[in-house]
Amino acid sequence: MDKSSALEYINQMFPTEASLSGVEPLMQKIHSEIRRVDAGILAAVRQQSNSGTKAKEDLAAATRAVKELMYKIREIKTKAEQSETMVQEICRDIKKLDFAKKHITTTITALHRLTMLVSAVEQLQVMASKRQYKEAAAQLEAVNQLCSHFEAYRDVPKITELREKFKNIKQILKSHVFSDFSSLGTGKESEESNLLQQLSEACLVVDALEASVREELVNNFCSRELTSYEQIFEGAELAKLDKTERRYAWIKRRMRTNEEIWTIFPSSWHVSYRLCIQFCKKTRKQLEDILNYQKEKPDVGTLLLALQRTLEFEDELAEKFGGGTRGREVGNEIEEIGRGENTTQSASDIRKKYEKKFAAHQGNATEEKDKELSVPGAGFNFRGIISSCFEPHLTVYTELEEKTLMENLEKLVQEETWDVEEGSQSSVLSSSMQLFLIIKRSLKRCSALTKNQTLFNLFKVFQRVLKAYATKLFARLPKGGTGIVAAATGMDGQIKTSDRDERVICYIVNSAEYCTNTSGELAESVSKIIDSQLADGVDMSEVQDEFSAVITRALVTLVQGLETKFDNELAAMTRVPWGTLESVGDQSEYVNGINMILASSIPILGSLLSPIYFQFFLDKLASSLGPRFYANIFKCKQISETGAQQMLLDTQAVKTILLDIPSLGHQTSRAASYAKFVSREMSKAEALLKVILSPIDSVADTYRALLPEGTPMEFQRILELKGLKKADQQSILEDFNKHGPGITKPSAPPPVATAVPTAPTVSLIQNPTSAGFLAPREDVLTRAAALGRGAATTGFKRFLALTEAAKDRKDGPFRKLFNA
Repeated sequence: MDKSSALEYINQMFPTEASLSGVEPLMQKIHSEIRRVDAGILAAVRQQSNSGTKAKEDLAAATRAVKELMYKIREIKTKAEQSETMVQEICRDIKKLDFAKKHITTTITALHRLTMLVSAVEQLQVMASKRQYKEAAAQLEAVNQLCSHFEAYRDVPKITELREKFKNIKQILKSHVFSDFSSLGTGKESEESNLLQQLSEACLVVDALEASVREELVNNFCSRELTSYEQIFEGAELAKLDKTERRYAWIKRRMRTNEEIWTIFPSSWHVSYRLCIQFCKKTRKQLEDILNYQKEKPDVGTLLLALQRTLEFEDELAEKFGGGTRGREVGNEIEEIGRGENTTQSASDIRKKYEKKFAAHQGNATEEKDKELSVPGAGFNFRGIISSCFEPHLTVYTELEEKTLMENLEKLVQEETWDVEEGSQSSVLSSSMQLFLIIKRSLKRCSALTKNQTLFNLFKVFQRVLKAYATKLFARLPKGGTGIVAAATGMDGQIKTSDRDERVICYIVNSAEYCTNTSGELAESVSKIIDSQLADGVDMSEVQDEFSAVITRALVTLVQGLETKFDNELAAMTRVPWGTLESVGDQSEYVNGINMILASSIPILGSLLSPIYFQFFLDKLASSLGPRFYANIFKCKQISETGAQQMLLDTQAVKTILLDIPSLGHQTSRAASYAKFVSREMSKAEALLKVILSPIDSVADTYRALLPEGTPMEFQRILELKGLKKADQQSILEDFNKHGPGITKPSAPPPVATAVPTAPTVSLIQNPTSAGFLAPREDVLTRAAALGRGAATTGFKRFLALTEAAKDRKDGPFRKLFNA
């Protein structure tokens, strides 16, 4: 306890002077407690001293016990070593006897087996001389097993002699067997009834000999069987392409005739299988020679017939000796072309489609399992072993296919009505769907013949045909006027479209979209069918780009056609006497004309075009009509204040018409983005009219504020539209050029603003929705009518007052103009 703690304790015990009377009792209590603690410490010290002595005694006792234990362990180890020495002395003689017994047993067994080997070799020699194949086969197995026991004694002279003798006997058996098999197929089997039985037993001998003997025998037999085939079909009469089918008929007949005789061969030899492999190789060699040494190009019909019969024969061999059915899978892939996004499928159709795929997958799995059980040897692939030799010579076939496809394309285009039948769910031209049906048939024909370079060449043909069709669609689009008459009338390059032309353009857009999607599906199907090494080159991107270009051009043509329809209305706009209008009324006739044009065309276009292309069309239309309307204002003559107000009303009406186009076409999915686009394009015309409405002394500042990207030439034209004379324009232009065309913030507000009474200004600004000409259409009509009746003789001053007051507001419709 430190000093501060002691003081705190004392103050706590004796807080007052009166409490000091308890000091004596407290001191006695503390002395008593000290004596008790001292006694406890003394007892603990004594106990600890006694415990240390006892611990030393226990440690000494433990040490003595460990020493005694170590002594006993050494004693046990010594006795164990003595016991081991005694056991070894006892068993030394027994081990010698055990080794002797083992050697004697091995010697007796070897001598016994040697006796059996000598006897078996002698018996085998007799059997070989008498051609007793069945007994010799069993004896060969026995001798082979006995010889395997003497592998370690190859250097013993007697063993070497027996092995050499056995080798000579096997050679004799081989020569006898080959000699007997040479008579097979010569007719002796019908004369000698036991020849087939003898050859069947000879096969057992061959199996007992080395595997190379069996291979040699089967190859000799197959070569001998095909000798007559080579002689027959190498002659001038049958060594022709049109006789190919007779080759396959010969081998089928040969196998059918000798099927019973060939049962003498064990099934594990696969003699028919090996015979067919050699037949295919020889046939391929002969057909290659025929195709290579022809003086003229082969007839396409003959070439395809020979190839078709070859493929059928290969399929028969593949099914007989193990193989899948690839044709069905190829057919399924081709059938999927054109059934993608453009056709409406019900849930049941989709379910049936995937059930069919699943069933095909299950069938393939079963066939693979059967193939594992039936394929002999390494499972040789018969498909393509002969037919691949036709591949370099199928150029004439692809040329014929290209010619046929191009002729069909011309016929389809000539017969095209460029219309869609009533009630049809699709808005696609029949020629595009028919063209892909023809292409699918061509692909089916080619994929049934080959899946290598020829199929790739045909795919290139498909690309050229589809590009040609894209060119046909492009050529069908309406063109602008050309020639002297068109140039003289100002119609050079303008495109006129009727209602039917607009429908045809929509059909062309839909057909090009269908072709874009279907050509992608075609490329995907071909890449799955074609050889994997050529799959990377299968690409329809160029064709899809062609059809995309057609779509873009068609939509631009559609916009240009509507622009031409607007020509009369915009010309009527310039003929309106804007400088002499006395009052503001309802929207002008040319606006009604624009509305009628759009009302007659847009519903049809919206029903025929897909949303994405309809949106593209709308954007193009807005980006064309907005700047054109803006430029058309400059074509007018003089525009008075009332005329500018009427034109501003018309501009709002045109903007409203354009904003209503998505609902008019029943496609409102992207109306919000389109509305922003229209507002941006039409705002320039509105700003131009507001500049024309501004007073002469502030027109330059208003022009810089509302049209910051304007040019001096446009500003000069605005002054002309306001009716200023050349002399009056000069000072304003000099001031404008001095400050530059950009936005400049004036140091003081224009003097006109100060002349406006404060009270009306405040009352007008309190309703920001009615300030200026960015208010709703109804408000614009009300204000314009009031101005037209002469109620606002200071219209320019009120407009400018609203503008200046709006500069100081944090929000409101005019604030955006000055923050631009």
